Amino acid sequence: MSKTDVNPRTADEGSVRSVDLKLEVVVIPVADVDRSKAYYEGLGWRLDADFGFDNGFRVVQFTPPGSGASIQFGTKITTAAPGTAQGLYLVVSDVEAARAQLAALGADVTDVFHPGDPGAQFEGAASDTRLEGPDDKRESYGSFAVVHDPDGNAWLLQEVTMRFPGRTNQNETTYASIADLAGAMRRASVAHGQHEARTGQADANWPDWYAAYMVAEEAGTALPE
Repeated sequence: MSKTDVNPRTADEGSVRSVDLKLEVVVIPVADVDRSKAYYEGLGWRLDADFGFDNGFRVVQFTPPGSGASIQFGTKITTAAPGTAQGLYLVVSDVEAARAQLAALGADVTDVFHPGDPGAQFEGAASDTRLEGPDDKRESYGSFAVVHDPDGNAWLLQEVTMRFPGRTNQNETTYASIADLAGAMRRASVAHGQHEARTGQADANWPDWYAAYMVAEEAGTALPE
């Protein structure tokens, strides 16, 4: 170890603070930049940048609807072979609705399926461990579809309606779109109906109950009963 190396085990804990590392952009390899640009524009992704330079370098950036992270592709941007980006997650609140919308836009998207074995979502379409339709219990993280762009880069649609504990900041509850917020409110409505059935009386403070349910669902903590 050199004199300039810092051993985190011996550093003064009072002088060390956590540094935010925000995943913001993922590079995907494509063969034809203009073709890919037209494709992602056709899906309704937001075009953030398209810069070209005299040395042949070009970078195009898109952001999927509701996403905090973006993608980039272009020329002289990666040495990876076109189409080799696989298993890139696009999380949705309703995988069947998302699949239908993408198909209507002309995307190459598989039917909705759920894994028969762990990891089956990463296997090819011919795998017999991909079972038709969404997860039987419609559990969060359990239903998928796959979208391929013109080069074969694969996007994995995953339905997530309730996060596992510890995967979100419990002090922040955000929704990526009106559709996501509406879906959360519908689930809260169903659960609240069950709550009133258990108590045998109407709940005049239903807005508070809805809010508590939606925050707990998003944070992956115990839901109110």
